[in-house]
Order: sequence, then C-alpha cells, then structure tokens
Amino acid sequence: MDHLKVHELPEGLRRPILIMAFTGWNDAAESATTAARYVATSFAAEKFAEIDPEEFYHFGLSRPNVRFKPGSETEREIIWPATEFSISQSADLTRDLIVGVAIEPHLRWKAYCEAVVDLARRSEVALVLMLGALLAEVPHTRPVRLAGSASDPELAVRLGVRPSRYEGPTGIVGVLHDACRQAGISSASLWAAVPHYVSLTPSPKAALALSDRLADLLEADIDTTELAEAAESYSEQVSEAVASDPDTAAYIEELEQRADTLAEEADLPSGDALAAELTRFLRERDERDDDDPPFASEQ
Repeated sequence: MDHLKVHELPEGLRRPILIMAFTGWNDAAESATTAARYVATSFAAEKFAEIDPEEFYHFGLSRPNVRFKPGSETEREIIWPATEFSISQSADLTRDLIVGVAIEPHLRWKAYCEAVVDLARRSEVALVLMLGALLAEVPHTRPVRLAGSASDPELAVRLGVRPSRYEGPTGIVGVLHDACRQAGISSASLWAAVPHYVSLTPSPKAALALSDRLADLLEADIDTTELAEAAESYSEQVSEAVASDPDTAAYIEELEQRADTLAEEADLPSGDALAAELTRFLRERDERDDDDPPFASEQ
C-alpha cells in the first residue's frame, strides 16, 4: 500500500528544504508546530501531499473531528489526523520550502518514516530539518536557548552542532533522523528549551525563537510581529502568575543566575554564520548531486 499521496508534484523544484514538526512528545508547549505552521503561512505554502493516517494512528487516542463543510449548514465532513505537506515556491526564497505538520504517529514508525523519505526523494529534497521543543530548567525571563543535532557529520561541523551523547527513549524525530541517514538524505534538528514550570501553556516565545532561526537558515525575511506581540504578553502573564508565589519566584531567580553564566545560544553559531554555512553545504551537495544523480544506485 502506498501510504503517501502526492496530489500534484510541482514543476521546477529548487532542491527544497523539508521542515517537519510533530505534536506530542517532541512539541513542548506547542512551540515546534506553531513555528512550522507560522513559517508555512508566511510564505503562502499550499498543500500538495499527505500521508494516509489509517495505518499509523490509534483513532481512540487521536480522534478525528467532524465539522460542517465550507458553505454548508447541514452537510458535515470528517477531518482525519493526516500528515499534510505544503509547499512554497516563493520568489522570496532561494530554495523551495516544504512544511509537514502532524500528530506524532502511534503505530508503524518505520513505515511512516519510509513515506516521509519517499516524499523527500520525489521532491528532490536537499535537507530535512525537524523542529522540536523540550521542557528544561530554564527561566521564562531570558532568551530562549536553542540546541541542535545533525545526522550528517559534515553538516554537523558546518552548523557548529555538538554530537549528542544522549541514550534513552526517543520520539519520531529521532527515528526520522535515522531513516534519513539510512537513505542518504541530509537531516538536522532544532530544539527550543521551554520552562518546565509552564509546560501546559503554549509558548509563543519559543515558537518565535524557532521562527527567527528558520528565517536565518532560509535567508529570508519572516514577519514575526504577531508572534513577538504574543511572546511579550506571554512573558508578562507568566511573571504576574509566579510573583504571587515566593517559592516559585525564588526558584526562577536561581534559574536566571544560571542562565546568565552561560553564553546566549552557546550550542549554535550566530544566525548569519549558520545561514552562510548551510548555504555553502547545500550548494556543494547540489554540485555533487549534479555529477552523481541522487539515489542512482537504486535505479
């Protein structure tokens, strides 16, 4: 069964970057999915493909929604938790941009990742970039810390990403990383740290940090005014809430002292440097692919 459904593959593809974000375990405070959707909307990305959910979701855990069809007050439709891919070929981008947002699948992760890899191959994707957010001991009053990882050793060096020493449970992001590695597709991830003491509140501040970093990587301007305003309001509301609890206020002050001893965004280089190195890496990869067509050995 072909789980991937491509409605129409756009012509004249410019070696796209594929951005993926998943709700659930990989998406603390809805930061990653908010950033992915925001960027897709900013460049007017349009749906062109999807992964059928039938084999990958437990519908008792992620129930479909029913709604009235557009323009109708009597006829309803079922909206299933599918993985939808949208593409932008905006002239404001140096490369095409594909964005995929989904609920983390419950079942058959290997087959699911094969479907994502299939889309990447068909679309001649140059890089799969996954967004994530994790709960951490960080204060809401300081800049959001970003960390990253890369499956390609050369890409890791270019991006200044430190090799991860983590061992333990992983989410779909980790599994998709491995699937891309086995398929010979470059992949990387960006993670935002979210204060664990406000884990149930969506964090526009973390989403803003990820969106700003994506703007650097894409070498494009993204109007983040809406996110910035929401982030400011978020910080003010959290500060007001914790001010009434002396113990929590003292704990946050301790976190602030820790944060102040660390260089801001120490895990990643500056935005300009990151964009320059990524551009150089992808250009060199394109030149190699032109000499040796990708996946030629599988023909």
